[in-house]
Amino acid sequence: MNSYRALMKMDSELHSPALALAEEEEADMNDWKLPLAFMKKRHSEKIEGSKALAQSWRMKDRMKTVSVALVLCLNVGVDPPDVVKTSPCARLECWIDPLSMSPQKALETIGANLQKQYENWQPRARYKQSLDPTVDEVKKLCTSLRRNAKEERVLFHYNGHGVPRPTVNGEIWVFNKNYTQYIPLSIYDLQTWMGSPSIFVYDCSNAGIIVKSFKQFALQREQELEVAAINPSHPLAQMPLPPSMKNCIQLAACEASELLPMNPDLPADLFTSCLTTPINIALRWFCMQKSAKLVPGVTLDLIEKIPGRLNDRRTPLGELNWIFTAITDTIAWNVLPRDLFQKLFRQDLLVASLFRNFLLAERIMRSYNCTPVSSPRLPPTYMHAMWQAWDLAVDICLSQLPTIIEEGTAFRHSPFFAEQLTAFQVWLTMGVENRNPPEQLPIVLQVLLSQVHRLRALDLLGRFLDLGPWAVSLALSVGIFPYVLKLLQSSARELRPLLVFIWAKILAVDSSCQADLVKDNGHKYFLSVLADNYMPAEHRTMAVFILAVIVNSYTTGQEACLQGNLIANCLEQLSDPHPLLRQWVAICLGRIWQNFDPARWCGVRDSAHEKLYTLLSDPIPEVRCAAVFALGTFVGNSAERTDHSTTIDHNVAMMLAQLINDGSPVVRKELVVALSHLVVQYESNFCTVALQFIEEEKNYTVPSPANTAEPGNLTPVSPAIPRLRSVNSYTNIRAATTARNLNKSLQNLNLNEEGGQGAFSPGNISTSSSASSTLGSPDNDEYILSFETIDKMRRVSSYSSLNSLIGVSFNSVYTQIWRVLLHLAADPFPEVSDLAMRVLNSIAYKATMNARPQRILDSSISLSAPASPTSKGTHIHPAGGSPPTPSGSSSSLTNEVPKPPPREQPASRPPYTPTLGGQAQPHSHQFPRTRKMFDKGPEQGTEDGDDPGGHRNYICPALQTGLCDWSAKYFAQPVMKIPEEHDLESQVRMERQWRFLRNTRVRRQSRNITQRGIARLDDQIFINRNPGVPSVVKFHPFNTCIAVADKDSICFWDWEKGERLDYFYNGNPRYTRITAMEYLNGHDCSLLLTATDDGALRIWKNFADQKNPEMVTAWQGLSDMLPTTRGQPSAGAHSLARRVSIYLDRSKQGGAGMVVDWEQDTGLLMTSGDVRVIRIWDTDREMKVQDIPTGADSCVTSLSCDSQRSLVVAGLGDGSVRVFDRRMGPNECRVMTYREHGAWVVKAHLQKETDGHIISVSVNGDVRFFEPRSPDSVNVLQTVKGLTALDIHPQANLFACGSMNQFIAVYNSNGDVISNIKYYDGFMGQRIGAISCLAFHPYWPHLAVGSNDYYMSIYSAEKRLERR
Repeated sequence: MNSYRALMKMDSELHSPALALAEEEEADMNDWKLPLAFMKKRHSEKIEGSKALAQSWRMKDRMKTVSVALVLCLNVGVDPPDVVKTSPCARLECWIDPLSMSPQKALETIGANLQKQYENWQPRARYKQSLDPTVDEVKKLCTSLRRNAKEERVLFHYNGHGVPRPTVNGEIWVFNKNYTQYIPLSIYDLQTWMGSPSIFVYDCSNAGIIVKSFKQFALQREQELEVAAINPSHPLAQMPLPPSMKNCIQLAACEASELLPMNPDLPADLFTSCLTTPINIALRWFCMQKSAKLVPGVTLDLIEKIPGRLNDRRTPLGELNWIFTAITDTIAWNVLPRDLFQKLFRQDLLVASLFRNFLLAERIMRSYNCTPVSSPRLPPTYMHAMWQAWDLAVDICLSQLPTIIEEGTAFRHSPFFAEQLTAFQVWLTMGVENRNPPEQLPIVLQVLLSQVHRLRALDLLGRFLDLGPWAVSLALSVGIFPYVLKLLQSSARELRPLLVFIWAKILAVDSSCQADLVKDNGHKYFLSVLADNYMPAEHRTMAVFILAVIVNSYTTGQEACLQGNLIANCLEQLSDPHPLLRQWVAICLGRIWQNFDPARWCGVRDSAHEKLYTLLSDPIPEVRCAAVFALGTFVGNSAERTDHSTTIDHNVAMMLAQLINDGSPVVRKELVVALSHLVVQYESNFCTVALQFIEEEKNYTVPSPANTAEPGNLTPVSPAIPRLRSVNSYTNIRAATTARNLNKSLQNLNLNEEGGQGAFSPGNISTSSSASSTLGSPDNDEYILSFETIDKMRRVSSYSSLNSLIGVSFNSVYTQIWRVLLHLAADPFPEVSDLAMRVLNSIAYKATMNARPQRILDSSISLSAPASPTSKGTHIHPAGGSPPTPSGSSSSLTNEVPKPPPREQPASRPPYTPTLGGQAQPHSHQFPRTRKMFDKGPEQGTEDGDDPGGHRNYICPALQTGLCDWSAKYFAQPVMKIPEEHDLESQVRMERQWRFLRNTRVRRQSRNITQRGIARLDDQIFINRNPGVPSVVKFHPFNTCIAVADKDSICFWDWEKGERLDYFYNGNPRYTRITAMEYLNGHDCSLLLTATDDGALRIWKNFADQKNPEMVTAWQGLSDMLPTTRGQPSAGAHSLARRVSIYLDRSKQGGAGMVVDWEQDTGLLMTSGDVRVIRIWDTDREMKVQDIPTGADSCVTSLSCDSQRSLVVAGLGDGSVRVFDRRMGPNECRVMTYREHGAWVVKAHLQKETDGHIISVSVNGDVRFFEPRSPDSVNVLQTVKGLTALDIHPQANLFACGSMNQFIAVYNSNGDVISNIKYYDGFMGQRIGAISCLAFHPYWPHLAVGSNDYYMSIYSAEKRLERR
């Protein structure tokens, strides 16, 4: 009773709010501090570049208006008959009063003035005046201008103030020679003479009629053209074809029914004045408004005296012109569709000016009931809010005029640009996603012209571009490009960081700008930034990224940067502490010498390859990847090889080969590509090696795992194995579905390894196994060398002494690289193995094709290939040509033949049925019809060899991983934005907060239960039949999910609801099994690690939910894993039977497989097993950081570590328990060895407390407690004999033993049995099967048990405690 009260008191203390809150906060903080493993972008994203946005900003057909026809029909002094003028009336033409001088002089002066007004906008055009002309004069003028202009634009300006209004028939008026008659001129004729492209300006009443007629005539022409095209015998087809009018632009002063304003305060040619002298007319119009009275002292006369020049922005007139340009540009950009804006405002300088001024004309003339018309028609802009900004700017300027002119005071510049930049800044800081683009963007463009505001404008522009590729595209469409290109000529140091940032953003979105940069010597700017060690590393990174884009597949850029000393600059920065800089320096080097031999030799002279070697062991996987890329392109040059360069290639190849077991699949993928470059260069040598390996594999008998299995060991097949869930690796849909189908079908292959009829000979490339050429995987029916064959080759090359069998020295570089590729073809990460399979099969295909009897040449290829790689194929076809025929010595890898698209794969496939007795199948079954070229026999005609469907080209020089493009995405994405996980308001952050609160609740509630003490643990809270025999079980620490692994698949159960959540295939080869599992990031976004007894580690995400499980990463944690016999060193070097694993519990099976232990707080993964070392992997760096030799001849069976004390405890097969301090060197690190167990150690557990003990249990059932500093055990307990599985509860001091004798015993720390479980609940007392695995929940008092009868059950103390 007293003990019960004490428990209740303790419970109330634990539940006191203050204490609970403090503990909750502490645990909560610990969760926030824990690092996350395998959550970087390379794990969550597909390694590929972003989809290129279609860039429409670059004007494909930029134009110039080269000729201008000024046609004035004024007939000064004579009014036309159909116009009744007011008195007084508007008289000024081009600001000249025609009545102030003689008519002829007035006409000439007006003509000269109009030309000057146009010349302000386009000084280089060719101007021709036609004053009061006849029809012939107009015709002669127009045809001569079109002839001289060729394909460029011609402008036709028509002033019809002295002739009648245009007619509804589509005619304008001119004169006869004697000026006694008005002569009509058809617009149809004018179109014919002017041709296209043209622009027409009509300043006359009813001008809209001309626009309508023009369109009708243009349509008529199009129809005529169509008729002529369809029917060549038609009379129209015999005539010269009329020009198309599609590219013509028209500006008309008013609608078809409107007269021009006659207000005497306005010029008569108000429309022309707006188009050619906008500031002058805008100021006059401003003064005529009522609001002008608010600006005292400003008169029309004063406006004439406004100081300055239009093109000098420092003067009042120039500044007004600048503001006007910015405002009209902004209105157009905000109102017009993008393509129309590009065409009218960016294609042609004169057209852009006229249309900007047309917006003003619309505003002014509408106030006099006149509506200017344009074709293409523009939306109305006269009420746009930006006009108010214009009125304010004019107001501020004019209010200063009296004092400037009378007293000579200094002109105060307008605050317009500063205010607009502030508005832009507000949009950047206060706006939300998915909003309208900022109105001020075109103004920012104009501000770049001003030195005063340039720095601020560039800063804001950079912040805008940082919003993403859409912002870059928007800025480019406004026309930012020429401005920022011009700024590269500036020597101002303060602009450097801003310009580098802006250019990095532009090139990340549109790499085609590389040509413009080189053309304008812009690359020199970035070379100087890169060479400037005073620049921060971030800016040098952007500079080297820009240079990497400039040299990417662009020979001119490569040449320019090579001359600019880029290679030496890059090599100096290889050891920079900034990882992104190191990464891009390596990529830049790889790109400058890609297919560019002068750069390669420059690199050789600077020992570039040797300097890059240091990056192969860089802590950052992306940097290692970039170094592999650079070395790959270094050896991938197709230039002639000398002995010197061959030696270098060999050295590089052997350095690269060391990365074969790199922890990052991204690095290994790049490694395959780099080695494929070498294979391309030395193709004939690799063909020789391939033939020898194929021959050797045929002769060498490897006992089939199926044959070595004892009949009694086979587990009965479950009657209802459920359909596995399809899995897609995030990198490739094929990854797991195919891997699963492939391996599942491999399990069913009857491997007749004795050679038989399928023996290899030239012309028949069937390999030793009858089935290996016809794998039951849809992807692999294209491959010559199947996965099975390659895997066998790999093992043969490891276990036999091939030196005596092979002509070339077996340890030659080519042989070593072939072995490396064989190893990579069996890589646990599907994309790596896929790439390696393509490379191997390409060479195998060429080797076997070259080894065939050559009927056409009547000779066969010698197998002793020359050492020089120049014996590559000679058949190189232009793109689109047919592949080379297999006859002749063609082995061209340069010929890209597209691989057939992969077919959709079903989620599960019927198993492949092997042929009986392992006999080779009939020939037609062996190869699909597309493989005609592999057939042998006289019946095949020589033309069959031409069949393009049969050409298997798996690799080409352009084989890539997408790493560089993926790395470039960093610069296209926002870098200034707070990452989502750090944004306190984001959903990601909220979800994490919820998970951490859940974790705290689980910890607290489970602690309440375990601290009361567990008296019994035998309440069955879950039971279900697992799809396969459970071999490893693992509770999720915080949710109600449990992972159960069988030999090669993983099933997830919700133990609370009793339902199955998921079941998927792990992807390990058929002769391997899963021997360990761990949850990584269990406190947050959980990943599942699986370890198999071939040393491979795979990490999965998206399991146990509605999504498809995806492989995050996979790597070879331990190489050369060989299952051993219990407690003894491995025996028999050639016995592959040792690798065979069936569904057996470990007590009957030799070998511990692979054992792991995971430290979340350090991100270290301890791995060991049937090897002589404990290998420690740093998951952050994805590389091996330490190998601790065990000093024993037997396998490691259990691992446990404590990060606080840096201790690792290993239980071994020989019964010893060894303690290592990982801070010490390999020779001193073993600090203690306990040899008290006489047999295989089932479990060694190191308690995590500061003075925690080591608890170890052997197969004989003796439990021993060790104090790490003491040489002898401090306590011994005896449990059951014949132990097959054991686990220790880390919180409750319980341990559970599973026996092969079909029962489970649960003990407390004193060695007392608290529960003995022999029968299942509710199954009529059915006896439990032999225990294959068991595991405690890390917090709850739950015990999961898997047995050989497929059942999976969970026992708990929870119900009893609740009932109490």
